[in-house]
Amino acid sequence: MPQDEQATSNQRGYRLLGILDVQKTPCAREAVLHGAIASSAVGLLHFLATSHVKRSFDVGAGGFLLATFASWCYCRAGNARQRAQQRIIRRGIENKMVYQGTPVDPTRPLKAHEPPRDPSDEIVADGK
Repeated sequence: MPQDEQATSNQRGYRLLGILDVQKTPCAREAVLHGAIASSAVGLLHFLATSHVKRSFDVGAGGFLLATFASWCYCRAGNARQRAQQRIIRRGIENKMVYQGTPVDPTRPLKAHEPPRDPSDEIVADGK
């Protein structure tokens, strides 16, 4: 019976505030860790500078929110950039497979008497 509980808890993952599954959501784990480190650092530095406990806690909480949001946005932008690059590479590979060995193959060397090739000129509709 304990093995069943452990297996279900491993499948569920860790939920933050009961709504955000940190293990399955991209960038969530790193963003929360960066926020926690930033809140500790900012709150401690503010306390050492001012000796106001409540205000230092508030500054630390604000630092957590700001650092978490900034880290989340930075990571998501990086993921979007990577997906765009993968999409471009995938299209290039698909085009290579389509045009390879055909007269419109862009990697095929041009002969002296041939005009430059445009792949869109050679595409013929079905039945024509």
